[in-house]
Amino acid sequence: MRTIAPIFFHYLALAGYFGLFALMMLWPTVLAAPPGFPVALILIVTVTPLLLLVRGLLGFNPKSYAWAGFISLLYVAHGAVEIYANAGARWLAGSEILFSLLLFFGSALTLRLRGKAR
Repeated sequence: MRTIAPIFFHYLALAGYFGLFALMMLWPTVLAAPPGFPVALILIVTVTPLLLLVRGLLGFNPKSYAWAGFISLLYVAHGAVEIYANAGARWLAGSEILFSLLLFFGSALTLRLRGKAR
């Protein structure tokens, strides 16, 4: 039986990470700017947790992959609330959930397969 290399899931996690990062940067600035909140504050709250992970994910650090899995669940919860509460931004919230799940499953499977390889 042929097994999938951990590098495939590493790239899957990176695709989810960079997709989520781009979405979180574009959502409050270009795609659907909120009228009552300062955009800088929204960017600080939504993008800072992702920025803390970038060095470890690119360096294939197992602790960063574990934290990426935990943090991605916050974005899944945010996307689920936005789908329910904001009918105008359902496609953005659906994209957020998709990218977050890519990050979650990519990081979890990277750790699992990398642990079996050792």
